[in-house]
Amino acid sequence: MKKTLLSALFVTSLIAVPVSAADYVIDTQGAHASINFKVNHLGYSFVVGRFNDFGGEFSFDGKSPETAKVKVTVNTQSLDSNHAERDKHLKSADFINAGKYPEAVFESTSVKAGSDGTLVIEGNFTLNGVTKPLTIDAVAIGEGSDPWGGYRAGFTGSTSFALKDYNINYDLGPASTHVTLDLVVEGIRK
Repeated sequence: MKKTLLSALFVTSLIAVPVSAADYVIDTQGAHASINFKVNHLGYSFVVGRFNDFGGEFSFDGKSPETAKVKVTVNTQSLDSNHAERDKHLKSADFINAGKYPEAVFESTSVKAGSDGTLVIEGNFTLNGVTKPLTIDAVAIGEGSDPWGGYRAGFTGSTSFALKDYNINYDLGPASTHVTLDLVVEGIRK
């Protein structure tokens, strides 16, 4: 009887131990992550581009996704729209002012998980010297062992925000007031 009670207490204590999230570093070295942007151009087309230099970390537990945390830092000088003169203008004080504000940062404050693998990641985004709340709609793609002995987790996400919210007031016309960011993140467990 005493042995059964001790066994039951041991099993109960194991069940009560909270599962901790694993920590990951975003795999930018292997180019398995990207931050892309898209802005309507005068209502006729889109200017698209990406940031070539960024990094970050996240913690994630698939059994408790609401405990996830994310922090990403972007080198704003790495903006690349595949057009050198346009890039120079986009990096200027007319837009993201990369000379004065060389980093953009997103740091999560909460994560809400749907039963279908979707995540709503709320946080603070700093761009052009302005910090505002921002929501990223994300999807967990998958996680598991890789062929090199590591463990990976991957996600996609997107968000959109008004340029004026970050003191970007250059007039591109009424069709060009918002930017969309599309994110692909693959992390390697530490």
